[in-house]
Amino acid sequence: MSTNLAQLHHQVMFGQSGGKIIWQPRIGCWYYDKKFMGQPLGGPYTGMSYVELFRSLGCSARIYDYGDCFKRIEHPQVRHIWQDADSGERVEPPQVPQSRHEVDTRKKQHIIETPAGTQVEIVRQSPNNPGTIHVKWEVASEEELKVATWREENTTWQWDQERYEAIRSEWGDMGAPTAYLPRMNVQSLYLNKMGTQAGIYAICDWPDTTEGYFRALEESHERLIEVVNACPIDIINFGENIHASTLSPELFVKYHLPTCQRRCERLHAAGKFVHSHWDGDTKPLLAYAKQTGLDGIEAITPQPQGDVTLEEVKEALGDEMVLLDGIPAIYFDDMFPIEVLTDCAHKIIELFAPRLVLGISDEISSTGDIERIGVVGAIVDEYNARFDT
Repeated sequence: MSTNLAQLHHQVMFGQSGGKIIWQPRIGCWYYDKKFMGQPLGGPYTGMSYVELFRSLGCSARIYDYGDCFKRIEHPQVRHIWQDADSGERVEPPQVPQSRHEVDTRKKQHIIETPAGTQVEIVRQSPNNPGTIHVKWEVASEEELKVATWREENTTWQWDQERYEAIRSEWGDMGAPTAYLPRMNVQSLYLNKMGTQAGIYAICDWPDTTEGYFRALEESHERLIEVVNACPIDIINFGENIHASTLSPELFVKYHLPTCQRRCERLHAAGKFVHSHWDGDTKPLLAYAKQTGLDGIEAITPQPQGDVTLEEVKEALGDEMVLLDGIPAIYFDDMFPIEVLTDCAHKIIELFAPRLVLGISDEISSTGDIERIGVVGAIVDEYNARFDT
């Protein structure tokens, strides 16, 4: 822990680590699911905060909290009204519950009034995790998609320096400042606006309206990138959650790829490192990896959890792109012997170092063995020691 992990993280990303790699597992699911369900963290971790847990485990953190520094500012005439979906009574927006005992079981209706029309979203809190479930997405008709388009056309972005300083104070040198941008075109339609099935129908049934939304979204994000390029955060993620079973190569090439290329070009002009989150199935899309303009890809999940081999991932990324993560999350559960985990870690290092931020594809689950984090950390420390002078 004498290592400045933020500095090492930055050096690995920008190819300045002198051969070293970094171990940067995501453990939020393990931590927050246990807290939500009232399960003890166990052993020496009892009572620890999330940041304290990382420090105790001696590993780096991928600190996406910095995304909070970019504030989305809507047109002043947009009104957000929250109601109980059954009674119509005014309520507060859903809050993130810290435990299952804090879950508000009511369905809440979110009315978004704009000069261009109204959208209605209905959500309820999950009893199993801190998230919310859509009863109705905010876009369920072509007219609501036109309203979403107007909102993006009239959105601006601001930098919050106070929030940036607060996050730096909390996390210190545990990882380099990192932020993710909002999802682009198809993934935004699927995961933020409509749901996957309805989004696919929208692309087919309302092509002009859908593409109008895509254009407005990209223009909004261009305004965001102006703010990003002027800020001190150098590592940028596209939080896309790319999954080839829903984003086909045809849709990827038509919509996602050109927008990704334009984003990367603008961010690279300001010296940013740019990577994207591809999880789920990725095999049909890996052939396009080098065409994206990305510097790296995060969370590609190998077999037996994903649909690709490590060798196929290496062929797609070559020696130019950085792999972030790589170890299947299921290897941290005791259904797999620990030797399977260690063999996988060694193989990933052999294939991808030094263009490697070793991590978990995607997160250790709440049923995982947290002590296995230290096992992989020791392997990385042993590897890095050969580069010490």
